[in-house]
This record gives sequence, structure tokens and C-alpha cells, in this order.
Amino acid sequence: MHLLPQSYLDAILDDDSQRIDKKYDTIKMRLLLRSLARNESTTVTKSRLLNDIKENDDEVIDADTITTYLDVFDRLFLLDNQPPFSTNIRSSVRVKQAVKRHFCDPSLACALLKATPEKLIGDLKTFGFLFEALAERDLKIYAESFGANLYHYQDYNNKEVDAVIELPDGKWCAFEIKLGANQIDKAAETLTTLRDDILKVGGIAPSVLCVICGMSNAAYKRPDGVFVVPITALKN
Repeated sequence: MHLLPQSYLDAILDDDSQRIDKKYDTIKMRLLLRSLARNESTTVTKSRLLNDIKENDDEVIDADTITTYLDVFDRLFLLDNQPPFSTNIRSSVRVKQAVKRHFCDPSLACALLKATPEKLIGDLKTFGFLFEALAERDLKIYAESFGANLYHYQDYNNKEVDAVIELPDGKWCAFEIKLGANQIDKAAETLTTLRDDILKVGGIAPSVLCVICGMSNAAYKRPDGVFVVPITALKN
């Protein structure tokens, strides 16, 4: 099931990267790609990637090499990171500036992790991160179709929101992405708390609060104003 994405990765590493510089070590590149796959949909730092490779693969890659190879992956369009949202919401809350790391398509992360359906059912945490990556990829495509941009939100008060869409007129919408319907209540609470906290300090609150769910059958609006949308209805 991973034949096509694996073949794509092989072509990128064995051919395209070597056209940039034949000195690049494809073995170390694969180690870094696997670490990125293990940390898909997170704001993992370069130093954490370095430690992750050491812990999981018992290999050492220096920080400069990590930086170089991440740049190469960007140039080869393997990565499509999600920038932080920090534009004018007129809030005194300090927002972190870390990007959320993504592959250009979550199938590449699945191939690197050898993530079969059976393995993912037995590892719902990884399944959840990959589902989030899938939803955010689609959100970006739909947002850009009408001139909007996709971000994520993370502040120093430990508030995080999976996805933010900023519209051309400056309004913004906040999204939490959850695999199971049993996570909807908690996700809605995260969104309403963020909205209330921003309003308390005189900031501009999100115009729409929405939970995107993988296991929901219908779109509806909750009494707290949060919309719940199945991923299958996202394009509508």
C-alpha cells in the first residue's frame, strides 16, 4: 500500500537530492525523514529532531546537517510546514513562532512509518496526528482557493489550536481536529476558552469556531456556538 509514496521518496533522495549536491548522505536524510514522520503535525524543534534520531535510531547527526537537510527537503517540496498565527488580533497574549511540521502529503509519513491500517488502529495517537495532517492539508487547499491562509495557534499560556484560517478581510476562524467523536466536547471547550481569553484582553476573537471530526455523521452547531463538521463534508 506504500509503493507509490515510497517510490517517490526514493526518487527524491537518490536522484533529485544528488543533483543538488552529491555529498549529501541519503542514509542520514532517511533518518531525518523518519524522525519528521514520527513528529508529524507537531512543533518539534531541530534539537528535538536530533535527539529523536539518537533515541530511536542510535545515530548522531549534527545540528548543521539537520538544518541543511531540512532546507533541501523544503527546496524539493517534500515539506509543507504550517506557519504560526500571530497577526493583528490586538491581544496582549504572546504567541509562539514555531512552525507545525508537515510533509507535503501525509501518505509520505505513513510510508516512512510503515503505517498499515492495522498498525494505526493499534496506535491511535499516531493515527490522530496523521488524521490532523490530512485535514490540515485539505483546509489549506480550500482556504487558498478563496484567498485565505492557513496557520496554527500556540501561545505561552499553553493554549493551542490545531488550525487557523485567516480570511482576506482579516477575520479568522479557529479549528480543532479530532479523530473520534468522544473528543468533541474537549475540543469545543478548547475553542471557547481561547475565544473568551482573547475577548478578556480586548483582542479580536475568531469569527467561527469549528471541530473537524473523523467519526461524526452530520454537521451541526452546538449550543456553545461551536460547529462540528465531519471531514467528509469539509469541501462543502
